[in-house]
Amino acid sequence: MQLAIDKKRIADSFSRAAATYDSVAGLQRDVALALLDSVQPYQIAEPRCVIDLGCGTGFVSGQLHQHIDAQQHIAIDLAHGMLQQARTQLPSDIQLCGGDAEALPLCSGAVDQLYTSLAIQWCESPQRVFAEISRVLAPGGIAAVATLGPDTLHELKQAWAQVDNYQHVNHFVDLDTLTAQLPSGLTPLLVKQENRTLRYAQLRELTTELKQLGAHNMNAGEAKGLTGPQRVKQFRAAYEALRADDGKLPATYQVYYLILRKEHHG
Repeated sequence: MQLAIDKKRIADSFSRAAATYDSVAGLQRDVALALLDSVQPYQIAEPRCVIDLGCGTGFVSGQLHQHIDAQQHIAIDLAHGMLQQARTQLPSDIQLCGGDAEALPLCSGAVDQLYTSLAIQWCESPQRVFAEISRVLAPGGIAAVATLGPDTLHELKQAWAQVDNYQHVNHFVDLDTLTAQLPSGLTPLLVKQENRTLRYAQLRELTTELKQLGAHNMNAGEAKGLTGPQRVKQFRAAYEALRADDGKLPATYQVYYLILRKEHHG
């Protein structure tokens, strides 16, 4: 079940993290590059309009601008702070736009290529997101999507589950649920998944990184108020039990990649 998400909290959290985001966003850059590599065989020649949806500080927008000669490049994000940060490091001819993926500020059929990397998992309704992507794509247009699955940070969930019954980690939908919400006329050309495991010497490195990314627990059902020192101690002990043979603590991200095409009919 997809739990309720507070969009203002998400926007505020990522806005506050904008200044530190790039220093800890190695996984996000790697996933974005993998997405761009995956979409290569399906690229449209001479696109008019290219969109980076959930642009963050602008890494994907910069890559697209560098490699795709389009009449119009637009970067969209819900978090104003991210857009401000992106403006400082992107070419001036990339248009920046505040916007919600579930209600895109774009004309129907105006977009030839749309990219969204590790952004739509923060949306409340994948169905609305895909409906909007389908609406704004021109017939024959391509959407490249990278998002997270429910096994993301399962080590964190496992450790907290030994302490209490609250939800401490964001909940993301599984691949079958995600693809079932694709509207007719938006055809998957490629669907794949992978696990990417990061390794940390200390648990604090992971928790600090999540804070600097702005990726706090955003779901309803989270623990309210301060987590007591005894529970934190229990949590740390549970996570330490997961330390691998190489001496590092694992943190796994389940990543889904979807390449979608807007059909000419419908």
